[in-house]
Amino acid sequence: MFLAVPVFLLVVFTYVPVANMFWYSLTDWDGLDKTKSFVGLDNYVSVFTRPELFRVFYVSLYYFAASFVQMALALYFATLLSFSTRFRNVFKGILFFPYLVNGVAIGFIFLYFFRPDGTLDALLDVVGLGELSRPWLGDRDVVNISLASTSVWRYMGLNFVLFLGAIQSIPGQLYEAAELDGANRWQQFRFIIAPGIRPIIGLSFILAISGSLAVFEIPFIMTGGSNGSETFVIQTVSSAFKFSKVGLASAMAVVLLAIVLVITWIQRTILPEEKVNLT
Repeated sequence: MFLAVPVFLLVVFTYVPVANMFWYSLTDWDGLDKTKSFVGLDNYVSVFTRPELFRVFYVSLYYFAASFVQMALALYFATLLSFSTRFRNVFKGILFFPYLVNGVAIGFIFLYFFRPDGTLDALLDVVGLGELSRPWLGDRDVVNISLASTSVWRYMGLNFVLFLGAIQSIPGQLYEAAELDGANRWQQFRFIIAPGIRPIIGLSFILAISGSLAVFEIPFIMTGGSNGSETFVIQTVSSAFKFSKVGLASAMAVVLLAIVLVITWIQRTILPEEKVNLT
């Protein structure tokens, strides 16, 4: 009985919309007319046979690589701040704060950061690297790197909190025993922390993959998908609301969902969850 309400909300706001999306993907609905003509798998054929629809997945590779940088930094700071460190509560707040900021606000903040003669160029001039200045959001060679770096800054706090909570759940007696045996910090991380938080690392990996494929807010606000920064989700939204091809956009969304589910299944098959004995 206690689960009835959340299950009802889950069905109404998740499973029913997904079912509707799948139905829309089998039609040529434009989002406005009441009539929807059944076209079968034509939209899916278009998704897989039109190179411009799948080419945008290359942009996701930038965010996928950035997610590993983000996870590495989050794990480093979580490990460092899990031990006795001066002002560690202050640093925890500083690291987690960007995740609390609205994505639209972050997009506008970094528009000023990356604009010509903006904050980044001024910092480069201060340290004597002014010759590296360039139109960070106007150069196709670096625009996706700039946007992916923004995502690292924004989402690192989430992984940081996940890793920190998992590390702090490990009994302190294990660290004391390891120190008595002469283990240094690296050995404690390798043989105690890493095995102890393996399920959380797996969860973060899944979130990293799904997040890199579903990037929307930051590139949409900062570039609108121009200069080769268009992601699959931006293209899906444009197909639905700019070109009135809701059926095709729904098929693209179903394909994206299928890709995430397959990658998640592969990850869980290769790295199954293990119960670590910490006693």
